[in-house]
Amino acid sequence: MRKNEMVKYVRWSLLAIFLVWITYAAYLHQVLGGGKAPSIHALCPFGGLESLYQVFTTGNFISKIFTGTMTLFIITLILTVLFRRSFCGLICPFGAIQEFFAKFRKKIFKRTLIMPRIVDNPLRYVKYAVLIVTVLYAWKTAGLWMAPYDPWSAYGHLSEGLESVWKESAVGMMILLITVLGSLLYDRFFCKYLCPMGAFYGILGKLSAFKVVRNEQACVHCGKCSKSCPMNIDVQHSLKVTSAECINCQTCVLTCPKPAALDSKAGNYIVKPMVQIALVMVVFFGSIAVSQAGGFYSLTPSQGMTTEALDYNEVKGYMSIEEAAQLTNTDLQEFYQKFNIPENVPSGTKMKEISHLIQDFDFDAVKESFSKQ
Repeated sequence: MRKNEMVKYVRWSLLAIFLVWITYAAYLHQVLGGGKAPSIHALCPFGGLESLYQVFTTGNFISKIFTGTMTLFIITLILTVLFRRSFCGLICPFGAIQEFFAKFRKKIFKRTLIMPRIVDNPLRYVKYAVLIVTVLYAWKTAGLWMAPYDPWSAYGHLSEGLESVWKESAVGMMILLITVLGSLLYDRFFCKYLCPMGAFYGILGKLSAFKVVRNEQACVHCGKCSKSCPMNIDVQHSLKVTSAECINCQTCVLTCPKPAALDSKAGNYIVKPMVQIALVMVVFFGSIAVSQAGGFYSLTPSQGMTTEALDYNEVKGYMSIEEAAQLTNTDLQEFYQKFNIPENVPSGTKMKEISHLIQDFDFDAVKESFSKQ
């Protein structure tokens, strides 16, 4: 059992590492700008799915999505077919946030709440509706229309300051708060009920040969497997866990007190949890390394697939005046005039920071004026 606890700590450590890394990357994006550091959107595999139609029909990605994003999407598809929703259980930083708040709850209150089944079952289908609506509108609008409502996007922009995030993504911020509060009550709250990517991986994961299998003869029906499952799957009464909700975290297998009562299997072969974690990491990082070597892993505009000029209403606050002029294929002096920027403002100033120098300058209002033209 001590070895099993060690494997649990390995999983939590991996989740923590991915969360810290993504958080730092999001901070760098705010400090350095999108031309030098990838955005939270570029680092999320879901952007690949949102951009899929645009890539096939025009050969270009939607704004903020690049070859690296699509590569991450493809890698996670491979992971899901091989190891079910292992991305959710071992890598996803937003899942990590929920798990760590849940651990805090268990430390303080020593208990886990379970949503009543009459409420839980219908709510599980909400994420599929979110998936359909999000993807179809992204394909229709050729943009990340969901960003203002996305809690992950809100989290990634927290380093801008709460006032800025609230102004740009009030709904996303509220859903982020609901997710945090929900995680203080229920395990993996967002994953169960709202995550569109989890819904997609759940469907695709049905193709995987990996299953948690219960040996009825060895099982003592203690119920620890079901109680430990962050997705509240009834493992205790399942001979095979085939639920799309399974995030392949291996918690049930690691919690089981009886040897051979619960195993993770690929076909007839038992795969130990630590081996499975190692395989997932090898596939994930190995695929990224191969794509980098092949030049398919770029996450910033300077390396992106598309070379089309941005529209003026697509200029972002993190861009400097000079960068924005270049990306819109506009002469620098003309750009100053179009955006009503006084000539004494240095060209290296970020668009969102011009108002710090010029009190009457409203970047959002100027952008909106271009949208109406």
